[in-house]
Amino acid sequence: MDEKPSTRKVPEFCSLRYGLALIMHFSNFTVITQRVSLSIAIIAMVNSTQQPGLFNASTERPLAFTLNRSNRSTKEFNSGASVYEWSPETQGIIFSSISYGIILTLIPSGYLAGIFGAKQMLGAGLLISSLLTLLTPLAADFGVILVIVIRTVQGMAQGMAWTGQFTIWAKWAPPLERSKLTSIAGSGAAFGSFTILCVGGLISQALGWPFIFYIFGSIGCVCCLLWFMVIYDDPMHHPCISVREKDHIVSSLAQQSSSPRRSVPIKAMVRCLPLWAIFTGFFSHFWLCTIIITYLPTYISSVLHVNIRDSGVLSSLPFIAASSCTILGGQLADFLLSRNLLRLITVRKLFSSLGLLLPSLCAVALPFVASSYTTTIILLILIPGTSNLCDSGFIVNTLDVAPRYASFLMGISRGFGLIAGIISSTATGFLISQDSVSGWRNVFFLAAAVNMFGLAFYLTFGQAEIQHWAKERTLTRL
Repeated sequence: MDEKPSTRKVPEFCSLRYGLALIMHFSNFTVITQRVSLSIAIIAMVNSTQQPGLFNASTERPLAFTLNRSNRSTKEFNSGASVYEWSPETQGIIFSSISYGIILTLIPSGYLAGIFGAKQMLGAGLLISSLLTLLTPLAADFGVILVIVIRTVQGMAQGMAWTGQFTIWAKWAPPLERSKLTSIAGSGAAFGSFTILCVGGLISQALGWPFIFYIFGSIGCVCCLLWFMVIYDDPMHHPCISVREKDHIVSSLAQQSSSPRRSVPIKAMVRCLPLWAIFTGFFSHFWLCTIIITYLPTYISSVLHVNIRDSGVLSSLPFIAASSCTILGGQLADFLLSRNLLRLITVRKLFSSLGLLLPSLCAVALPFVASSYTTTIILLILIPGTSNLCDSGFIVNTLDVAPRYASFLMGISRGFGLIAGIISSTATGFLISQDSVSGWRNVFFLAAAVNMFGLAFYLTFGQAEIQHWAKERTLTRL
């Protein structure tokens, strides 16, 4: 039976915890723009004679490849900046290096954040990523090896920034506001994708490609300043929090452990089916989302024959939908919980079902409506939008089942997601290289099947109660 926390009315949107969510939204915005900036800048950075074979060079290259197919010359984006003769294979290594860096730090950073504090871990990751973004143009002049090293270290820093967030929410987010707060913070990634896609080319054209890195690296440094000034690991030590808000947060989390832990019950975690349900959900969710994010420009260009660079608003619409659905889904989930309309586990499974089933239906329908421009665009917008409803489902579920280890488990969960993204991108490239029409159909059918497997597993084994191994053990002295 799910326990119902107190619903005593306290300030929400003018409260410190919502200010924290906005700063974390800004942090996620910064991280994703710094990650994607190279995909935009590469058009002007690389000699145009090196571009034709770009398609299969890496999982992120379809974006650069499709943008480069525009009728305009990349010279108009050059603005006097250096141009490098990097082969498609070299570009592939550069693009993938940041993903491998993220994988390297996802699990250890989540564990260390629980010991040393998420404020320092997340802030350091954001600062390192921002400084390396500023140094990327200079590194490119020194050689491709230094660029690869910087991108790898930047990925490690971003892995620290991603996973430390849930350690903070485990101490700041009341149970009835978790979906709302985490969705506000998480929507920054979708908004960042929209922004860099819209303005990256304009910055390169007007100022030169290095300014893409200078601008978003500087934004990251400003975000770091706000982070270290405003954020604290828990409400008990924040000097500006009101007594009323502090009491509300502490009382709502009273039944959860707040003591530091020195060890992680790995064996118990491995045997825990509710955790595997969360991991399976992440794997399924990231499988389709990675395909859409990575291959969206390619699909629109090859199927609808639209020039993406001349249709920035069109290619950005899915990210606006994703950001909006993330926030609205969080609001609706917490509304259902605060009014006692549904049990916690029912809400988690409901939003997980919507976030995996609806995009699967849209994906399966895509090959059959390829002749309709309007219908195809609507479905492409709905896929990432409905997928982000999972943010109020299994994605936040680690805070329910093991709040003490939420950051560590989020690192593992994102690791499963990154692995799914690598596999799905590779499989998609292989399938569409065989035959475009049947290849895309098989890509979407396979993604839907993976989603259905993840949904069935989560509905069967998913839980929302704190697991016995995650509870604080109280020692009684005689």
